[in-house]
Amino acid sequence: MKFADVGQQLRAYRLESGMRAEEIAARLGVSRAALYRYEKGEVIKLETIRRLAELLKISPLSLLGIGVEYFARPIAFGERLRNLEEQADQLLQVGGRLVQPLTTDTFDGAMTEAWTEAAETSPDRALARDAIEQVLQTLAQRKRNHQGRRPNVTAILSESAVRRFLSDGVCGGLAVPERSRARCRIAAAAEMSNIATMMENAPIGLQIGIANGAEPSGSFRIIRGRDRAHVITSPFNLDSLPWVSTGVTAITSADDAIAAHQRVAEGLWRDASKGPEAAARLRALIREAEAG
Repeated sequence: MKFADVGQQLRAYRLESGMRAEEIAARLGVSRAALYRYEKGEVIKLETIRRLAELLKISPLSLLGIGVEYFARPIAFGERLRNLEEQADQLLQVGGRLVQPLTTDTFDGAMTEAWTEAAETSPDRALARDAIEQVLQTLAQRKRNHQGRRPNVTAILSESAVRRFLSDGVCGGLAVPERSRARCRIAAAAEMSNIATMMENAPIGLQIGIANGAEPSGSFRIIRGRDRAHVITSPFNLDSLPWVSTGVTAITSADDAIAAHQRVAEGLWRDASKGPEAAARLRALIREAEAG
């Protein structure tokens, strides 16, 4: 049992629960400082793990990283992604319309603006603002980690997802003023243009394609580290509201699940448009959206 891994799981599930650290510590009968030490990887007794799992309403096996992990809160899912990416040597993404965590400052700025406007109409504005701040911190940490580790990244984008992104803009599902929506569309076009440039330049360790033929029926990621690999299926886009639960993410390290997803990814990558061909296709979609 790796206590550092248990600590990472504990923090993610604490965020998933929506309970404050003080509340969990009090119900567990320990200090808040002790709880934070557990999250940082301090030795933790199996009985304490059992009691924590009971408080968090999860299986003790999930807290130990065994079996399938489930997250319904985007804020908790982002934290768990950060944990996994800290150990990643390879990132494989199938579907979607962005390459995480390689988004530009333009995208991040438009997303933050749209979220901030949505928070003002939220029933609990303080909760929404706190969630925004925490998710932005997590995203910044993920980007710093990526720059430091430089894992190999392969991404297969969905053309239909790209079309919707260019049409609706960043945070397309949010009701924001038309001025903000226009900026979100501009940011989406800039993001796609940046991806097209990466396709053309083909930086070492980065491969991006666009699926040909049948579209991916759903998006997923495989994150491979030195010791373990995980497959992740999630309904959450990066620009989903961080304080709203609209689906459930599943994460597993089961060999059969990883093998099945890997086979699908290999087939899609084999048939995908890549390099200058994919870049030209993406730029055509940008021009189409701007003309329409």
